[in-house]
Order: sequence, then structure tokens, then C-alpha cells
Amino acid sequence: MIVVIPAYEPGHALVRVVQGLLLERPCLELFVVDDGSGPRYAPIFDAVRAAGGVVLSHPRNRGKGVALKSVFRHLLNIGASGPIVTADADGQHRVDDILRVADAVTAGDDRTMVLGCRGFTGPVPLRSRLGNAASRVLFRLGAGWSLSDTQTGLRGIPDAMLPWILDQVGERFEYEQNVLLRLHEAGWRVRELSIATVYEPHNPTSHFRPVVDSLRVFVPLVWFAGSSFLAFLLDTVALVVFVSITGLLIPSVIAARLLSATVNFAMNRRVVFRAQSGRRALWRQGVRYGLLATALLASNVVWMSFLTDAGLPLLLAKVITEGILFVTAYQAQRTFVFAAGRARSGEKAAPDDEDNNGAEAPHNKRIAPIVRMEEDPHLAGRTS
Repeated sequence: MIVVIPAYEPGHALVRVVQGLLLERPCLELFVVDDGSGPRYAPIFDAVRAAGGVVLSHPRNRGKGVALKSVFRHLLNIGASGPIVTADADGQHRVDDILRVADAVTAGDDRTMVLGCRGFTGPVPLRSRLGNAASRVLFRLGAGWSLSDTQTGLRGIPDAMLPWILDQVGERFEYEQNVLLRLHEAGWRVRELSIATVYEPHNPTSHFRPVVDSLRVFVPLVWFAGSSFLAFLLDTVALVVFVSITGLLIPSVIAARLLSATVNFAMNRRVVFRAQSGRRALWRQGVRYGLLATALLASNVVWMSFLTDAGLPLLLAKVITEGILFVTAYQAQRTFVFAAGRARSGEKAAPDDEDNNGAEAPHNKRIAPIVRMEEDPHLAGRTS
């Protein structure tokens, strides 16, 4: 069994967790990533080594996502096998809960990730309680399925999933959320395991920023909303112009939608979903988008006709209609129109994957080093 803990400016809780894990399971392999914490925190990592953990280091802070990928690539490099458990360094995950998740993923199948999910009961900081509530709503909207704790860092990962996880984009907290957002559509399953909700007073070692990091987590949804709003403005202006010229509602709706849909397709393909490039992919995506647009157009016409016949002004009817169709459009484009272009289980990452810097994914035999040696010459030797 392998346990991975990314750490940035950790407290003594990290040492207690490492000591507890190795006391309970002396044979487990435990990796801690010092993600650029600096000399002030060297005693903490020295204590981790003394307890029997392996410490890998980044010379500067690069984010939780990069820290996790560093260890994942290292494990592939050394040919490690068996399930991996990731945990946080701030003391929010108890030793017994980490081991329960480890046992669950070990006993499970190789297509299921085990998530340690908190119930957010008891003395939970308000920002965490509100943040998780808001994240659940946004996650349900963005992923199309529900999860009780969208921010959990306690995860049991079967080793068969490791190459796919490495292909997912993100450098900081958003990386873990990107993994969850794409799990089901890539064919993986999730099992929730209830764990204790633990917070230190004022949560001093947590570096999660509720507003900034939540926006980073759900940036595809934010971009989609922006793209949809731009299309909405273009569609609305065109609709008003066409109706004023022709006096015909339904032909004007169709003409306005054709214009706005062309712009929306281009933006969503390149900016929002970062879909696969190439002529064949473009044709495939275009056909799927056309089918979806036709279905949405039919719905748009039905809603617009119904609302305007009921006496609502044209612009108000337009706002209501677009609001109703927004969620449907996002889910359909994410899972149907542009899904084929994103990294899937056993596939190479899309060319737009910035985290791999254009290199092939590790499961294609060209494994990137944990961190480039010129960036961190001490990494390979910093072990227990």
C-alpha cells in the first residue's frame, strides 16, 4: 500500500499522521511532497524522514496538483504497484480513516475510486460549511452526478487509474476537482466512505481559498457561462433586429440561433472544453453540436412561443427560455459533443494538456521525470 501526502508549509499534525500510519502499518510506503515550503519548515520534513517517510521536494511552490502528479510519475518510474491513497497534510484526516480508505480500495475493483467523505457536522468553520454546500451544487451542475464532499483530499486510487489521472489538467486545488468532474464520463466509478469531520482551531494550515480556488475548480463552468452569455447577447440582438425587419417570430428565432450557435461552437470547442483538434474531430464535433443545437432550437421555439402567447414581453421570454436551457446545454456539450476530444482511460492526453508540456502520457512508455533535474537536483536523493 502507498500513501501520498502533498504538503505546503505544514504543521506538526503532518508528523503525527506519518508516525501514526507507520506505527499501524510498518510495511506501507509513505511519500510526502515538500511543495516549496522553505527552510523554516525543514524540521517538519526531517521529522517525517525520521519516522520512516520518503520526502520528495520542489524548490518552489507549484501547487497541490503538480505535487500529486510528481509522486504519481515517480511511482510509475520505479514500477510501483498496488493502490494509492492520497491524504492532506493539515491534520483533517485521521489515521484510522486513511487506513479504512486504503483497505476499501485494496478490497475493491480496479475501476473504482474510494473517497473519504466528511459529513460536515459539529464545530465546522463557517467558510468550510458554506464552501462545501456551494461546491456540491456547482459540482452537481458541472458533473451531472452528486457527491457529498467535493473537496475531500482523502482518496483511494486503484493503480489501473494512475495513467488516466496523470492526463487530467490542473496545477493547484482545481486538479483534484477536474479528476472528479471527469470520472464518470471516462468510465470510472466512485464509492463514498464516511469519515470524521476534523478541523484544527481556525484551520491554520489550510491553504484553500474558498472564493479564488472555487473559481479555479469550476473554471470550465464559468467559461461556459461566459460563452453562453455572449451567445445570448448576440442571439438577442439578432432576434430583435430580425423580428423588426420581418415581423415573423419563428424564422427570426432560427436565423438568430444559427448566427449565435456558430460563435458559441467555436468558443466552446477551443476555450471551454479544449476539445481535440484536427479535421476529423472538427467534423465529428460539428455534427454532434448541430444535432444538439437542433434539439435545443426546437425547445427554444416551443418555450418562446408558449411564453409570448401567454403575454410575456419578447425579451423576458428570451431570458426565461435561455435560463431553462443553460444546464441542459452544458451537460450535453460536456458529455456528448466535446467528450471524445478529452483524455480518457487508456488514451493519450489531448494536445491541449498543458501539464504534460506536449510530452506523451506516462502509460505510453515515455515517462516524464518527477521534476526536471535542473529545477530540483536534490529530489532523487531526499529519501528516508
